[in-house]
Amino acid sequence: QVQLVESGGDLVQAGGSLRLSCTASGSSGIIGTISAMPWHRQAPGKQLEWVAEITTFGDTNYADSVKGRFTISRDNVRKMGYLQMNTLKPEETGVYYCRATVDGWDYWGQGTQVTVSA
Repeated sequence: QVQLVESGGDLVQAGGSLRLSCTASGSSGIIGTISAMPWHRQAPGKQLEWVAEITTFGDTNYADSVKGRFTISRDNVRKMGYLQMNTLKPEETGVYYCRATVDGWDYWGQGTQVTVSA
C-alpha cells in the first residue's frame, strides 16, 4: 500500500504563508511512479474542494481562487509534493489533503489542518 502523509499545516494570520508537504511511501519501501498529484481542501461544513494539481511532467493547474498566490511543486526523486500558499485568507481555513495516483490507483493523505485567522 502507498501511504501519503501531509505536514506543514498551522495557525497563521491572514496574509501569511504556509508550505505544505506530502510524503509518499510504500509499505515495502518501494513506490511506483506518481502521476497527477492534486491537493484538495475541505473547509468546516463544506464539501471537498480541488485546489491545484501537478503532473509527472511538471504541468500545473490551479483553482481560480488561488491562482497567483499558491504554487504547487513536486520532487519525483524524494516522492514528495508541495503546496506553497501565500497571502492566505480566513476563508481558506480547512483541512488540506494531498492525493496521488500510483500505478493507476488513487491514494489520499490524512490531511493537515490550516487555520487562517483575521
